[in-house]
Amino acid sequence: MSVIIGIRREDKNRWEGRVPLVPRDLADLTDRHGLRFLVQPSDIRKFDDSEFLDAGVEVAESLAPASVILAVKEIPKELLEAGKVYVYFAHVVKGQTYNMPMLKRILDLGCTLIDYERIVDEKNRRLIFFGIHAGYAGMIETLWSLSRRLRALGLPDPFGEVRHAYEYDGLEQAQAHLRGIGEEIGRKGLDPALRPLVFGISGYGNVSRGAQAILDCLPAEQIDPASLPEAAAMGGRSSASLLKVVFEEKDMVQPIEPGAPFELQDYYDHPERYQGCFDRYLPHLDVLVNTIYWDEPYPRLVTREWVRQNYGEGRRPRLQVIGDISCDIGGSIEVTVQVTEPSEPCFTWDPHSDSARLGCEGPGPVVMAVDNLPSEISRESSRHFSETLRGLVPALAAADWTADFWQLDLPPELKTAVIAHRGELAPQYRQLKDLLET
Repeated sequence: MSVIIGIRREDKNRWEGRVPLVPRDLADLTDRHGLRFLVQPSDIRKFDDSEFLDAGVEVAESLAPASVILAVKEIPKELLEAGKVYVYFAHVVKGQTYNMPMLKRILDLGCTLIDYERIVDEKNRRLIFFGIHAGYAGMIETLWSLSRRLRALGLPDPFGEVRHAYEYDGLEQAQAHLRGIGEEIGRKGLDPALRPLVFGISGYGNVSRGAQAILDCLPAEQIDPASLPEAAAMGGRSSASLLKVVFEEKDMVQPIEPGAPFELQDYYDHPERYQGCFDRYLPHLDVLVNTIYWDEPYPRLVTREWVRQNYGEGRRPRLQVIGDISCDIGGSIEVTVQVTEPSEPCFTWDPHSDSARLGCEGPGPVVMAVDNLPSEISRESSRHFSETLRGLVPALAAADWTADFWQLDLPPELKTAVIAHRGELAPQYRQLKDLLET
């Protein structure tokens, strides 16, 4: 009897319209490999149930017949079933406390868990991701937040027509609309009170590429970090209305030891030898877009202390909006203290009360902190994700999941992503055991 693979509906929130495999790829996998799929019905998924039925895929409420279940977001622990193989973004490898009960339940039920985040190549580069789509949607929401912040300050607002990312009928429409706004800025120029408007982007990976693709719909001139202080100081005299600067690791941190050279691999291997120096750029930015993954003990880009010292009591620095696309709570942007929803994508951090308030008014910086940005462009992001995942599905279907971990026959990129198997943590993730017992 062939393996049945289930596709779970997404229900973590009302915005989650993605699916790990799109109808056309399911149809192709069925035709080429003889696989059978069950897809749960959904009222919010951006691919209608009829699209799966038209592709010859069965839509069924119960996934009980499926032994392998694919999803996008975490599956609630009360819905997990004994002995099954689950594949989704588990958010456990950093020891995230909020998901430890789910991981414990997986172990208790003798399940196998595969985490998309850990599907990597031999150089530890992620192979399957929504990152570039987070960048697309994140920059759109950052521009929306900037528009509302400018209005709150009583400043001219050239971005007033920018919509939420989910309000566009796909990415192409969003980019076309933004190019129209950019052409208008190019004809009229920005108000002298805004010139030049400086956007800083931390990082240069997939998330950054998506963010830059959106910003480049506007007439933004790219400059290097070394030129930033002088270019930002030009004010109304600047020939460019918008400036873009992309920061690499060497711009954001420096060796603690005086005179020591910056070495990228050494920084990755020994972050304790480095300290943050990004605050030297912050006074010259109007908008900071953060696209980098963060974890302890790497230095932060924006600390609470910096915010306290620079905002309030008559002080209002140039930096008005932080688009924290990476959205690590208390992470690289330390004042990212909560996540937001697409309908209300930002909050203002108050340095006096050390608290956040939804909206764009207040003495501190505005922070855009939507944590499921790719869901705002669900069809495009699902297609992109599915294109990669489909190549791994035959191996998931062919594996003997009753074998122990060492005998489990999987491609190396999948084997490294096995967090738990048959109720036991995989060898490289056994350090999570201590967190499960606290």
